[in-house]
Amino acid sequence: MVRVSPITVRYNLSLVRVLVTGGAGFIGSNYVRGVLSGKYPSMAGAQVTVLDKLTYSGNLENLAEHRDDPRLTFVQGDICDAALLTELLPGHTAVVHFAAESHVDRSILGAAPFVTTNVLGTQVLLDAARLAGVDRFVHVSTDEVYGSIEEGSWTESWPLAPNSPYSASKAGSDLLALAAYRTHGLDVVVTRCSNNYGHYQFPEKVIPLFVTNLLDGRKIPLYGDGGNIRDWLHVDDHCLGIQLALEKGRGGEVYNIGGGTELTNRELTERLLSACGADWSSVEQVTDRKGHDRRYSLDISKISNELGYAPQIDFESGLAATVRFYTDNRAWWEPLKVAASLPVGPPAPGTAPGGSAG
Repeated sequence: MVRVSPITVRYNLSLVRVLVTGGAGFIGSNYVRGVLSGKYPSMAGAQVTVLDKLTYSGNLENLAEHRDDPRLTFVQGDICDAALLTELLPGHTAVVHFAAESHVDRSILGAAPFVTTNVLGTQVLLDAARLAGVDRFVHVSTDEVYGSIEEGSWTESWPLAPNSPYSASKAGSDLLALAAYRTHGLDVVVTRCSNNYGHYQFPEKVIPLFVTNLLDGRKIPLYGDGGNIRDWLHVDDHCLGIQLALEKGRGGEVYNIGGGTELTNRELTERLLSACGADWSSVEQVTDRKGHDRRYSLDISKISNELGYAPQIDFESGLAATVRFYTDNRAWWEPLKVAASLPVGPPAPGTAPGGSAG
């Protein structure tokens, strides 16, 4: 197995020891930073092992502020690698499973990697966790497994009806996780979140893509009529919900985690244009995504009533802080866009949008 770690860690097995898969990605690294910075009191003294394949969206810079923390070790590897997991998992108290292929557009272009990582990888991880005697397994999923809803909100008992290869692969992994609880007694909790935003999100996703394009004076692509509706959840609030599920969630249960701010994509675009000092001349309406779900909406009463969850960050202040992050951290996101073949820098003369970045 390939280890990348700044220090040699001595584990104290009397303390919580948690394996975080995908812990160098956007949401996973936010959770790891929260644990190591003392955001979750019950995790004081916890030791964290991050397992990440470091594909295009995994980035060790997301964990740079804790690179010298003796409670953190990093293992570069694949959740599909059963031999690696057999070596790595013994002694861990819990698994928080973020690792996944997650970009819908990429899944439309090619679904096989999504099935391999999200379905097969999750099953390999579940088997290894069970054999290692892990006490609790939190499987992090998405509201997209429910499909699309015209009115009202999804409860956790809503039938699964995924419409993209990505969401279908996540639905499959959800069912495997719940089957591990029912068949083998592995203490599994599943969480399903709405659209996340915040610091360190890979710049192919809508908010960081739009912000970084606008900062460079580039056009931003708006699918179809812009009427698709999403509920927006700050990554800090999402990780708070995951922590509550880890601490207090009932085994074999699903918990929805939402942010409570539903916006059409057009409304979101208007807010981002305003935040970046641009106008609608910066918007390029493009052909709608295949199978584009019209509306997502989560009912979060279960996690609120059972675990005491409530979003802490209002969308206005959370979005402003997110725009500031990308404004102030070009050195972080610019190389990522170059590596992903996303446009960086101002467009060629004669193609610049009318709005200016600010």
